[in-house]
Order: sequence, then C-alpha cells, then structure tokens
Amino acid sequence: MGEEKKGIPRHVAIILDGNGRWAKKRGLPRNMGHAEGAKAVERIVYDAADLGIEYLTVYGFSTENWKRPDEEVGALMKILRYYIKRLLDVAQKKNVRVRMIGERSRFSQDIIDGLAELEGKTRDNTAMTFILAINYGGRDEITRGVRRLAEEIRSGEVKPEEITEQMIADHLDTAGIPDPDLMIRTSGEQRLSNYLVWQCAYTEFYFTDVLWPDFDKKELEKAIDCYCSRDRRFGGVKQ
Repeated sequence: MGEEKKGIPRHVAIILDGNGRWAKKRGLPRNMGHAEGAKAVERIVYDAADLGIEYLTVYGFSTENWKRPDEEVGALMKILRYYIKRLLDVAQKKNVRVRMIGERSRFSQDIIDGLAELEGKTRDNTAMTFILAINYGGRDEITRGVRRLAEEIRSGEVKPEEITEQMIADHLDTAGIPDPDLMIRTSGEQRLSNYLVWQCAYTEFYFTDVLWPDFDKKELEKAIDCYCSRDRRFGGVKQ
C-alpha cells in the first residue's frame, strides 16, 4: 500500500453522487447541481493537497452517463470544457499533476485536446496527483486492458502461463498508480457503480448522506478519521 503520512490515506477515491438531488431540493434544474458539483471538485483538490493526500481520484463521468437525456449530457460537456481550464489554474497553484483515466475518443476534439494540454502542462508537478475518471467504467477498463494483453499474446510477446495479477494491473488505465486506500461515496448510496472494480479489492469504504455539492474539507476529514480508526487487516495480519 505504501507509506502513509500521519495516518492520512495515500490514495483517496471518490464517487461524486447527489448533484441532481441537491438541485431538486432547491427547486433548481439538474444542470445547476452539476455546476455546483464541479465547484466542489475544485475545492476538494485544494483540500486534499493541503491534507497531504498523494493521489485523489474522482468519478466525474461514467460510461453509463451517456444514456442520460441529451440536454443533460450536453450541459455536462459544457461544464467539463469550462473546468478543464479551471483545473489547470488550480493544479498549477497547488503543484498538482492531473491525469485522466477512461476512454477519451468519444469526446469532441476540443475536449480531447484540452485534456491532453491539462496533462501535459502539469506532468512535472509533484505535490499530489489528481486523477479524473471520465467516460470511465471499471469493466470497460478491464476489457480494454485484456484486449491489449491478448494482442501481446497473439504477437508472441507474452505466453498465457506468464500472465500475473501485476501484468493485468499494468494494462489498466491506472498503471503506475497505487490502489485506493479509501473510497468515499456521497449521497447515501452504498454501491461501487462500476468504479475502480479491480483497484478497490482491499479498499476501505466510507458512505455519507451528504450530497456531493455540500461535501467539503470537514467532511473529507471526517471520512479520513473514520478510516484511521479502523483496524486494517490483510490475510489476517493487522497493518
């Protein structure tokens, strides 16, 4: 898992849930909830970096989200365009490296170019790595990884009996990134929703009723306190 700083989990993953319900409670359109949720992402990048978290991964847009109404998907793309530019400013201020996981070819070219610029300009930042999961699904990620591995077998680079868990992990989008220590889901839902299904095999889960736009540093610290209070055991051995 790697060494942790003063009990702080090295890698925190978050499922950002509740934007629509946040808007509905206030009599606002769903798009307003997504806009407020994007602002919360910006805040949490600052907060996570300040707390000493090394890796922060957020589930921004899943492969299943394309099934939402066209108007909502269009609004999400508009927000994504805006926050790609905002994230560059945030990342540079906090010395944060940004990476994207997921299958980006379905996005329009300007979004693809914006993501490439965001990754390129922050590549050498060292304070924290912020991973944005967009057009991402855990099963899709594994399927794409297996296809790449199958090509290597067909070409003779790899023999089937040589395949290991590490080799599979190295073919996933998260290659080189440690598995999450803590996964947080907001809004009261208690399921993984096809998020980092390989990587969360030994992750501690924390569920909160707080809707994502209301999630702040205090709530993040509460989740970390809960994580730190648990006796983590692997194979019957306390860590």
